[in-house]
Amino acid sequence: MLTNQTNWAGNLTYNAKAIMQPTNVDELQELVARLPRVRALGTRHSFTDIADTPGTLMSLANMPPNIHIDTTAMTASVTGGTSYGLLMSELQSNGFALHNTGSLPHISVAGATATATHGSGDGNGILSTAIAALDVVTADGSLVTVDRASDHLPALAVGLGAFGVIARVTLDIEPTYRVRQDVYRFAPWETVLEQLDDIMASAYSVSLLADFGSPTVAQIWLKTRLGVGDDPEVAPTLFGGIWYDDSDELAPQNVNQRASIPGPWSERMPHFRLDGEPSNGGDELQSEYYVRREHGVQALEALRGLGAQISPHLLISEIRTAAADSLWMSPAYGQDVLCIGFTWAKHPAEVTALLPEIEATLAPFAPRQHWGKLFSFSRDIIAERFPRVADFTELRDQYDPQRKFWNPFLERTLGAP
Repeated sequence: MLTNQTNWAGNLTYNAKAIMQPTNVDELQELVARLPRVRALGTRHSFTDIADTPGTLMSLANMPPNIHIDTTAMTASVTGGTSYGLLMSELQSNGFALHNTGSLPHISVAGATATATHGSGDGNGILSTAIAALDVVTADGSLVTVDRASDHLPALAVGLGAFGVIARVTLDIEPTYRVRQDVYRFAPWETVLEQLDDIMASAYSVSLLADFGSPTVAQIWLKTRLGVGDDPEVAPTLFGGIWYDDSDELAPQNVNQRASIPGPWSERMPHFRLDGEPSNGGDELQSEYYVRREHGVQALEALRGLGAQISPHLLISEIRTAAADSLWMSPAYGQDVLCIGFTWAKHPAEVTALLPEIEATLAPFAPRQHWGKLFSFSRDIIAERFPRVADFTELRDQYDPQRKFWNPFLERTLGAP
C-alpha cells in the first residue's frame, strides 16, 4: 500500500481510500474481485481526476514487465504498468520499433493508451492505434482478452479506465529505424501559418514550440525517418527559421540529443530522456485541444488573438498532428487533427479562468480535449464532439454493470450511469 496521494504535478490530491500495488496478475484479480470500487493508476501524469476513485487505486508498478516479442505476428506484449521507455529500450536492443512515441518515455503503456496519448506526424495515429490486444481484469476478477477479432477493441483501446484494469497490452512493432532531428528557431508566425501544411508534412514527426503572444515560433522540431545510408544535408534556413546547432551549447539535461545527429528511434522520437525529469519536472499544468486538420490555421490565428492573455501563464505550447482513427473515444476519431497543447506555469486560478475563454475561441472549430489534461467542457459538448459516447457507455455497462470502475470524472464528462 502506498501513502503518496497526489498526482505527478501535485495539482490533484486523490480521494481514494488506499493505493494497492499487486505484484502479479493473480493478486490483481483477487483484489479487483474483492474491492467494491477500483480505478487503475498509471504514472500519475494526468492533470485531471480521471484516475481517481472514492474506493481503491490499483497501481501495477510492482508487476514485472514480462516483455514478450512475437517475431511472427510482429507484436510485443508487456505488463500495463511498464513505462514506454523500458519497452522502447528492449525493442531497440532486439532490432524492433514502435511506429511512434509520446514526448515522455516515463509514462506507462496502459495509462498512456487509455487516455489517447499521441506523438506527432501527419501519417501517424495516436499510440492506441498500435494496440493489437488487451488483457483486462474485469469487475468480477476475470481476465478477459480483447483483440482485433473483437468489435470491442475500438472502445477499449481508449477505454478511460471504464472497463477494468488493463493487465497487459500487445502492440504492433516493426523493424528498427533511425531518426534525425533538425531544429529551426524563430520562424515568423506569418510564415508558419502560410506554410503550415508543408511544415507539418516535411518530416516523419513535426512539433512546433511556440508562444501565441510572440511574433515568432520559438522552435520547429523535424524528426526525419532515415533509410539505410541516408544522411541528408542540413538546410541552414527553413520555413523562415534558422537551423539550431546545440552542440556548442549546454542543452537541457533532460532533453534528447537535437543536433542533427542520426540515432535510433528510441532516442530521437521522445522529446525527453528516461533518466531525466519529464517535461518541467512537474512544476506545471497542461491542457490540450484537437481540431480538424483543415481548421488548423484558423484555430492558431484565433489563439494568437488571445496571446496577451495566454503568454503570462504559458511556459510553451506544442503543436503537432495526428492521423484519423476509428477508436471511439480518441480525439482523432474519424478526422485528421491538429493537436494544440499548452504547458502552463503552475498558476491554477489563472489557468482555470483562461480555459473557458480558450474553448470559446476555438468553439467554431469544434475542438476535442485530451482526457488527461485540464479542460472545462460540459458533458453535453463532449457528447456532441465524440459521436460514440452513447455506444461507449452502453458497452461499459456490459463489462461493469455494478459500476465498480466508474468515477466522478466519468460521471461529470460522460453522464451518470
